[in-house]
Amino acid sequence: MGTTLDLVRQWCERTPEAVAVRAPDGELAYGALWRRAEDLAAVLRERGVGPETPVGLCLERSTGMLVAVLAVWAAGGAYVPLDPGFPADRLTLTREDAGVGLVLTQPGVDRALLEGVPEVIELSPGGVASLPAGTASATGAAVSPAASPAGDLAYLMYTSGSTGRPKGVAVPHGAVVNLLESFAARLGLTSGDVWLAVTTLSFDISVLELLLPLTCGARVVVASGTADGRALRERAIAEGVTVMQATPAGWRILVESGGVPEGIGTRLCGGEALPRDLADALLGGVPGDGVRPADAPHGDGVRLWNVYGPTETTVWSSAGLVAPSPAAVDLGEPIARTQLHVLGPDGLPVPAGQVGELHVGGAGVARGYHGMPALTAARFLPDPFAGRPGARMYATGDLVRITPAGRLEYLGRADQQVKIRGFRIELGEIETVLRSLPGVRQAAVSACEGPDGLPRLVAHIVPETLPVPGGLWRELRGRLRRRLPEYMVPAHLTVLKSLPLTPNGKLDRAALPRPEWSRAATAAYREPRGALEADLAAMWAEVLGVTEPVGADDDFFDLGGHSLTATQIIARIQERFAVAVPIALLFEHPTVAGLAREMDRLDPDDLDLAEVAALRDQLDGLSAEDLEALFDELAPGA
Repeated sequence: MGTTLDLVRQWCERTPEAVAVRAPDGELAYGALWRRAEDLAAVLRERGVGPETPVGLCLERSTGMLVAVLAVWAAGGAYVPLDPGFPADRLTLTREDAGVGLVLTQPGVDRALLEGVPEVIELSPGGVASLPAGTASATGAAVSPAASPAGDLAYLMYTSGSTGRPKGVAVPHGAVVNLLESFAARLGLTSGDVWLAVTTLSFDISVLELLLPLTCGARVVVASGTADGRALRERAIAEGVTVMQATPAGWRILVESGGVPEGIGTRLCGGEALPRDLADALLGGVPGDGVRPADAPHGDGVRLWNVYGPTETTVWSSAGLVAPSPAAVDLGEPIARTQLHVLGPDGLPVPAGQVGELHVGGAGVARGYHGMPALTAARFLPDPFAGRPGARMYATGDLVRITPAGRLEYLGRADQQVKIRGFRIELGEIETVLRSLPGVRQAAVSACEGPDGLPRLVAHIVPETLPVPGGLWRELRGRLRRRLPEYMVPAHLTVLKSLPLTPNGKLDRAALPRPEWSRAATAAYREPRGALEADLAAMWAEVLGVTEPVGADDDFFDLGGHSLTATQIIARIQERFAVAVPIALLFEHPTVAGLAREMDRLDPDDLDLAEVAALRDQLDGLSAEDLEALFDELAPGA
C-alpha cells in the first residue's frame, strides 16, 4: 500500500498544469502545489520534523492549508489541526496534550492563540514559508517525501472528552489511504470533477474532501463563509462543482438558500442521522416528482450517499446510496477492508431485529487516544472476528438494528455523547466547564429538539444563590464562549433548585426539564419601534419558536439562533422586502433594532424592483386563501 503522497504525486507528475486547488487566496496547479509542499517540507525537516513529530496547523481556509498538510507528511510528521476560531484555552490544551512544538500559521491569525508555542512559522499566500532574515531556509533544497509506513502517524484529531479535556485520536497513514482508495472506487471520481470543500480542518471529514480529489486528478474548491447559503450556492455554480460533502445541517443551509445546484450530482451526507425529509430534498423532490433512481450512474442525475463513521475509525466506515421515499435511510455497507459487528452486552452478535452496539473493525481503526492508554483499552477492543493476532475493533457507542433485509438502522447513542451540526460532543465536557464558572453550584447539559427540528444544547444549572442575579446567563455564555467552540455553547438555560436524581443517587437525565423556547433573559424587554422592527421581531419569534414577544434589543443568537436559522431569516427578509441583505449583517448586528438600523442604511440600488413589481402583480385580486397559499409557497413552513 502506498501513501497518500504517492497517490497525489502521480497526478502532479501527470497533469502539472491542471488546477489542483482554488481558494479565497488564489489557486495552485498540481505542479506548483507539489513544489511548494516539497519546499515547506525541507524547512520542516531542518527544524527537526520527522516520523511521529506533531506539527500544529493554525490556518484559515486557503491554498496554504493544502500545502501545509502535504508538507508535514512529506517531512514525515503528523498534523494537528488548531482551528483559529476556537478559544485560546482550548487550543492550548490541544497543543500541550499533543506535544506540539512547531505551528504553521498565516497573516491574520491572532497570535494570542499561539502564545507559548516554541516556534511559529508564518506562511504567505500559497503556503510559502516567510522566514526571518538570516535564518536557515530550504531554498533549492526541496526533499522527496519521507517514506511513511502504514503504521506511522498521519494526524491527531481532537474530539470532545467527557473529562472536560479534548482527546486526541491518533490516525495512521494506512487508515487514510484505505479511506481514500475505497471512496475513489465507490464514487467513480474523474479528473473532470470539482469538489466543494466546506468543512473546517478540525473536523475529520475534511480529510476526504481535501485529499480525495487530489488523488483522482480532480479539483478542490475551498469555500469560505460556509454559513452564507446564498454565497455558497453561487460559488458552487460559478466553479462548476460536481461533488460535495456536508452534515445534514450544512445541506439544509443550501436547501434553504435556493436549493442545491443541479450540477452537484454526487452528494455525501454524514456526521449525524440523515432525516428522510432532507434526503428527499437532496434527491430533488418527492416520489413521482422526477427523482432519479438511487443507483443512477455517475453523471446521470443525483446520487446521494449516506455515510457513517466515528473519528476513531478514520472518517467514514460505511456508505450507502439513498433511495427515494418511502425507503428507509440506513447506514449502507462497510467500505473496503472494514467490518461492522452488531454486538450485545455479552460481546456476541445479536440476531436480526434486535438492538446492539455497533463495533467497527478493519483497516480504518485508529491507534487509539493519544496519551490515554486506559481509555484506549476500554474502547479499542480485541477483535475476535478478524482471524489474526493483534487485530482490534472500536466500540462506537452507537445503537443499531439489523433489518430483515440485512441493512443497519441507526437508533442513537448508548452513552451521553451527542452530535450537534455534525460535531460530536461529550456533554460531560460542557458540564465540567459550567461547574467551574462563578455562580454555578451544579450543572447538567442535555440535547433536545428545537422548534426548527434541529438538536440544541440546553444547560441546566443549580445556582449558588436564588433568585438568580440579573444577567447571569449572558455572563455564563460569555465565559463559555471563551473556553469552548461556538457549537458547544448551549442555546438555552434552565435554572433548577436541584438536579433530578435516580433512586440510586445518579443524575436522572430523562427528568431534566425540556425548555420552553421563550425569550432568553438577556435584555430588558423593549417594544419594537416602527414597522420594520416589528416585522423582524415577528420573524425571529416564528423561526426560532419563541413563545413570548421578541424585543427590540433581544440578541438573535441568545434566543437560540444558529447558522441555519440565520439563513432562514435572511430568506424571509428577501421575500418580505425584496432587498438583498448579506447574512454577515445579521452576525454583525444580531439585535432586532441593530439589524433594522443597518437595513435602513442599505443602498436603494440593492432593491430588486422587478421582483417587487412581480410580487405586486401576483397579489392583486387574490383571495385570502390564495394569499395564504402564495405565502406558503414563498416561505414554506412559515
